[in-house]
Amino acid sequence: MSKTINVAVPSMGKGGLDAERSPHFGRCDCFSVLSFDANNKFVECKVIANPPHVEGGCLAPVNLLAANKVNAIVVGGIGGRPLAGFKSVGIEVFVSDGDYVKDVRDNYEKGKVSPISADFVCGGHH
Repeated sequence: MSKTINVAVPSMGKGGLDAERSPHFGRCDCFSVLSFDANNKFVECKVIANPPHVEGGCLAPVNLLAANKVNAIVVGGIGGRPLAGFKSVGIEVFVSDGDYVKDVRDNYEKGKVSPISADFVCGGHH
């Protein structure tokens, strides 16, 4: 049985492959969830609405994505608290170039996403 990998990309507007990436995952409009097969080949894209960002709300997307069987998230930046939250529920956090969701899809298929490092964590999000 092949395993599907679901990779969330914080997105603007209605989401999807042509959507712009959001610079702040906690305040993104939605998550475009890219599904890949066991060989890292793209299968489909689904969209999950992101609830409004409230005080302490950086962990709400963590729980939302975990409940939707997301295995990884590709961000432009992230604070230490949500990074720890994603790690605690087994969601890997990666960084990647690209302004659009389809850029992340292409980079993931090519193995051009990198695990986030501690020195990449955004300030002001503890």
